[in-house]
Amino acid sequence: MNKLLGYFVLLGVVIGAVAVTPAQQKIIYPDRWLYLNSGLQSDKDLEVALDLIRTAAQHGLTAIVLPGMDTLSLASPEYLARLSKVKEIADANHMEIIPEGFGIKYGGAPLEIDKNLAEGLAVKNALFVAKGDTASFVADSSAKLVNGGFEEFDGNRFRGFTTQDEPGKVTFVDTSVSHSGKASLRIENFGERKAVKPNHPVTPLEASGQRDPAMDGVAKISQQIRVKPYRCYRISAWVKTEDVEPAKLFSIKAYTPDGRDLALYEALAPSPTSEWRLVTTAFNSWYADRIDLTFGVFKGVKGKVWVDDVEVEEVGLMNVIRRDGAPLTVRDEKTGVVYKEGLDFAAVSDSNLDFRWSHPMPTIHLLSGSRIHDGARLRVSYYHGTTIYGDADPEIPLCPSTAKVREIWKQQFPLIEKYLAPKRYFLDIGDEQRAMNRDESDKRRNMTASALVGDTTQWLYDQVHAVNPKAQVLVWSDMFDPNHNSVKTYFLVDGSLENTWKYLPKDMGIVCWYFDRRKESLNFFSGHGFKTFASTGPDSAALENPKGWMAVMDGTPGATGIMY
Repeated sequence: MNKLLGYFVLLGVVIGAVAVTPAQQKIIYPDRWLYLNSGLQSDKDLEVALDLIRTAAQHGLTAIVLPGMDTLSLASPEYLARLSKVKEIADANHMEIIPEGFGIKYGGAPLEIDKNLAEGLAVKNALFVAKGDTASFVADSSAKLVNGGFEEFDGNRFRGFTTQDEPGKVTFVDTSVSHSGKASLRIENFGERKAVKPNHPVTPLEASGQRDPAMDGVAKISQQIRVKPYRCYRISAWVKTEDVEPAKLFSIKAYTPDGRDLALYEALAPSPTSEWRLVTTAFNSWYADRIDLTFGVFKGVKGKVWVDDVEVEEVGLMNVIRRDGAPLTVRDEKTGVVYKEGLDFAAVSDSNLDFRWSHPMPTIHLLSGSRIHDGARLRVSYYHGTTIYGDADPEIPLCPSTAKVREIWKQQFPLIEKYLAPKRYFLDIGDEQRAMNRDESDKRRNMTASALVGDTTQWLYDQVHAVNPKAQVLVWSDMFDPNHNSVKTYFLVDGSLENTWKYLPKDMGIVCWYFDRRKESLNFFSGHGFKTFASTGPDSAALENPKGWMAVMDGTPGATGIMY
């Protein structure tokens, strides 16, 4: 709390002293918000929240943004009692409460209620072979990593790999440390390395011509692998670390020829020094018939990393989702007969559905009297969900086009009105929608990716006004900002996200948070007549981030406030 108290004092100085025009006239922004990310899961959380509200009010802030308000239909009586206490103390301190929620990125209430509401990635014609009363997956893809055990080498260069960064300088053959066999890959001396811009950009920022911060501290090795389009592949590697910083610097990537990374799940990083551990990720090949499998250190500062026994294998029915818009078909490879679920085979599901990639593959159970004979080769098409990024902050994208998602979302608005009666709503829908327009729920709407974002945003906007016609609606900027994520190619989204801003209601408030391009973002939305807000991030005690935002806001028409 002392650290936060110091922040509020400094923020008051920033608001009062930094925001000064050349004529020495202070600009006092009417909206000065605190993003209250403490949660309300316990009485201790409540105490922290109430202290923050009182402290923020004492230092001139005007509102708190309260995340997670799209799950109130699932809240316990104890949680709702704590929420009511927050409302009471906020009112007593003249602090507005702005509820935040309704995003695709983390799934929210819909995914808590039904995991099958995740966005589906298509797998087409995976091979299953019947034996007895079970049909099991059989890989029929030639995907294979050559020399994944690092046993073949010349000096410090490994055979079979397409590229290897600076052999003998940052990547080494190590014959004294290995998980198995006689050698492993060792990576070190990467902290001062400024890598040359690669053929395959690491993030969509680089793909859109923007600076990619991942290009510092990179040391990697890669190999081109043939894959079949619309298949699912699991990648595993044994990794050992010594005094590394940051702990999560190791990553596995699967780049398409046009530079898109398909392997976005990253397991939880160990401590800076760890013994051998198995790291597992996966990717859906989508439209690609080959990928550059790339692994190594990204954004590394210091330390040593060893890698050994890297394997690639095709998998089937892992994380399969079952709902309207994500159909499953089982077809006889020879005759073309499409078999019926419930008649020829039992209902298919993944009993370990967790959107990770370490659990066993499901099988298909054949029913008595099934038309599927022993030895039959079956081609199975289905959809699966996935986790994006690490277990510390997992993103499991939601499919916004399903009717059930909208039904669940719609239930939350009257509850928000009941417990908070807010003047404003803050929608998460503008925040990093990394997988979209991939399953049939999306496709049958015959919309572009940009139109899907716009339609979902408009629908949520309408739900707010159905319960509170006078409420102002706010949204994160990034999916609508051509200086940020409103770009042609973005993660696992099928189609362009350009010009999404054109679908926004003109009275929508835009909360910008991309600091490096704050001037471009604020000017873009201001120039199109939107009211804008700035969102800072935690940084040093010098508060360079808020100062930088406010310096730009001072020259931005329509800028009305800032959030920490």
